[in-house]
Amino acid sequence: MLTSITPLGERGRGQRWPVTAVALTLGHLVGGAGLGVVFAAGATVVAVAADPSPATVSVVVAAVAVVAASADVRGVRLPGRRQVDETWLTSYRGWVYGVGFGVQLGLGFVTVVNTALFGAMTVAAVLLGPSTAFVLGVAYGAGRALMALLSARVRSVEQLKRLHRRLDRLEEPVGHWALGVVVAAGSVAVLG
Repeated sequence: MLTSITPLGERGRGQRWPVTAVALTLGHLVGGAGLGVVFAAGATVVAVAADPSPATVSVVVAAVAVVAASADVRGVRLPGRRQVDETWLTSYRGWVYGVGFGVQLGLGFVTVVNTALFGAMTVAAVLLGPSTAFVLGVAYGAGRALMALLSARVRSVEQLKRLHRRLDRLEEPVGHWALGVVVAAGSVAVLG
């Protein structure tokens, strides 16, 4: 997705990147809010049905987070390869596919999920209560929007290649960093 909507790509399709980027960002936020609503609904059901103790919630969140993060670092990938429909790029105006792609990607689970940490976030959201769950969903959508804006300066094929080389170099260190953050957060949840 990162390589599909760039100033270079939009110019090639006769679209205006700022318009598409704003639509994509808004779509991510709407999708994230939708994800937050789903998380909050799940959290409400769990709270009503189980009324878990804070200690139980902390242990479950920590365990799921550590398992998910370690699976990510080991390269275990979740099943499913559904991606947004790239034919939209040549069928619709930039703002239409921007919003459409953004909503789908902001919802998270309706497209490819490249990290087991998404599952950990889902479990945490459902166990930590409706308001926290909603905030996590919106934060996820906002994070996706920020990632899409990484390509804002791509105006040539060489710049696009450089961006991909940079992202490829960062994949492993970021995975290890994320594992550390999740283990630390899980530890705080258990000890807190």
